[in-house]
Amino acid sequence: MKIARFSEHGRDGLAVALDGMDFKGLFLDKLGIAGDLQTALEGGPNAIRKLTRALSLGEDVDLAQVSLRPPLLSPEKIICIGLNYVDHSAESGFVPPAYPTVFSRFNSSLIGHGDAIERPQTSEQLDYEGEIAFVIGIGGRNISKSAALKHVFGYSLFNDASLRDYQTRTPQWTIGKNFDKTGAFGPYLVTADELPEGAKGLSLQTRLNGNLVQDGNTDDLIFDIPTLIAELSAVMTLRPGDVVVTGTPAGVGAARKPPLWMVPGDVCEISAGGLGTLRNPIVAAG
Repeated sequence: MKIARFSEHGRDGLAVALDGMDFKGLFLDKLGIAGDLQTALEGGPNAIRKLTRALSLGEDVDLAQVSLRPPLLSPEKIICIGLNYVDHSAESGFVPPAYPTVFSRFNSSLIGHGDAIERPQTSEQLDYEGEIAFVIGIGGRNISKSAALKHVFGYSLFNDASLRDYQTRTPQWTIGKNFDKTGAFGPYLVTADELPEGAKGLSLQTRLNGNLVQDGNTDDLIFDIPTLIAELSAVMTLRPGDVVVTGTPAGVGAARKPPLWMVPGDVCEISAGGLGTLRNPIVAAG
């Protein structure tokens, strides 16, 4: 199942595609139930089934004719993992970590498929990072690796666009990762049952203006998804709707000589098997 959040004429809606069929959906004000995906996730499997049943009986939705929003607008936590591919660790000058490198994004940075990533006036070092994200469906604390994948609701794509000079101003990276309109998330959410277990073996590619700049595979993750869930839940309670962004492979602009920064007028596209393509133009902020 694929779930998309969309906007048309100032109204937000949700759409669902079941078993490879076209998207059908409803505006949120027409659902007549707790019709937000976040609310449904918090309500558990029965609430999800009720929501998807209502959406599947809705109107046809052509995703090419509406504005797509991030699948979740206000997750409680957006947890990002750095240096999670050996080749990216090497190009960044780091030894592969023995423990996940964790930092946070805030929902104020989120944009959807088709929205513009904004390069701020204060920096020209805007870099791309194509990543796969997963969304927690069933919360928990101290989750074992063997049970971890039961807690994953679905997967999506993420561009962890980073302002590199701000990222390196402090020993931790949060400030360079949270400029407004730099966290592209989408185009939709794909439930875990439509992908290989643990999203194994997915090709992950980033293109800038049509040129391939990153070409990775989730088999090369240092810390796979069950490991990330186990390690994170040993520290904090994971809640329904929390988003974990799993890391980027080699090829980032900062590691190139000369560096390859995204500039206004560019278009960045991130693709992965089964997850579609997340496409965003680059503009100057302000």
